[in-house]
Amino acid sequence: MKSYRQELWFDVPNRRDYINITPKVEEALGKSGVREGLCLVNAMHITASVYINDDERGLIQDYDEWLEQLAPHEPISRYRHNRTGEDNGDAHLKRQVMGRQVVVAITDGRLDFGPWEQIFYAEFDGRRRKRVLVKIIGE
Repeated sequence: MKSYRQELWFDVPNRRDYINITPKVEEALGKSGVREGLCLVNAMHITASVYINDDERGLIQDYDEWLEQLAPHEPISRYRHNRTGEDNGDAHLKRQVMGRQVVVAITDGRLDFGPWEQIFYAEFDGRRRKRVLVKIIGE
């Protein structure tokens, strides 16, 4: 069995952003040489998420507005976590809702998606360099 690991790095200038990383994951898959197996894509920060959904701007805006209603950034005093000097208590909650990682089947050397599925990196406490782990195993 083959195993391949790659880190994807992002400079996220905004506090919140949603980045379609499907092409970068497909590129990693091509480098791996794996034709049949599994691909794990994992946010390596506790204030970020990786998820699968449609790449449609309205939906992404809906996600952002919905998450901001669930866990608004301000007032930052509402979060006990922020008493440590941080201002990202909301980002931890948003990550919990959206999840840490996804696993996609690999079939015939391609990510085996359903219609419209794409992989996204969601950042909830940006303005600095962040990374995603891509781990591919198979034959």
